[in-house]
Amino acid sequence: MKKSHISVLAISILVLFFSFRQFEQNRVIPNSSFGIGERVDYRVHYGFINAAEAKVEIAKSVSIINNRPCFKVNVTGRTVGAFDLISRVRDTWRSYIDTSAILPHVFERQIQENRYRKDEKIVFNHAKDQAVSSVKNETKTYNVPNDIHDIISGYFFLRTLDFEKIAEGAIIEVPTFFGGDVYKLRVRYVGKDVIKTKFGKARVIRLNPLMPNNKFFKDEGSMRLWVSDDSNKIPLKVQVDLAIGSLEMDVKSYKGLRKDIIWF
Repeated sequence: MKKSHISVLAISILVLFFSFRQFEQNRVIPNSSFGIGERVDYRVHYGFINAAEAKVEIAKSVSIINNRPCFKVNVTGRTVGAFDLISRVRDTWRSYIDTSAILPHVFERQIQENRYRKDEKIVFNHAKDQAVSSVKNETKTYNVPNDIHDIISGYFFLRTLDFEKIAEGAIIEVPTFFGGDVYKLRVRYVGKDVIKTKFGKARVIRLNPLMPNNKFFKDEGSMRLWVSDDSNKIPLKVQVDLAIGSLEMDVKSYKGLRKDIIWF
């Protein structure tokens, strides 16, 4: 497998919606799941080999973007150990997410994968349904549908959902803009379960992000996600079936959650 894909997978797992027209400016999405100062660290391993580390962190203070209060969310991924010697990855992804509507105003990514470099900034103009992407000296404007998100804000929006009101087997669709394309992040709600972690057992919600058919993943249902069955809804474990082997991600540490996780 290409080692540079590990960072993308780790972030996309965590991987993996509301516009501001005049009549929507007071829209509020109830959120008891996350807030400033939250940080979760993950370990990514390929079989028995530690492959990468990922971190999802909300800044300790609110940022003001477009005169709106926003969560500043940083997602970082880096290869470690033998993987770092073979293919060095240092990626940073950032989203400024409106604290009330859980909507992105700005998305940034700084990619460092061996000699490859890419810095991109996307500014969302929800009044015009546009996303303006800037890479080096080139700027492109894309028309996007209502309620468009980046891959980070989409993940945080999913954490606000009440899964008690969602039927098992239902597919949640989140319109997302990434890499100049608009697509629907599709996630199937599988049900409830209990898993074992380094901290103990935990009750979880099982989700199945539906992956597009390609040579990298084994099939559409190759990714399985377990998130805490509480108001936090943070990913505790991820499994990905690849064309060769499997990739897993487990929570390594956490702090600043809105509510303590109940382990047993």
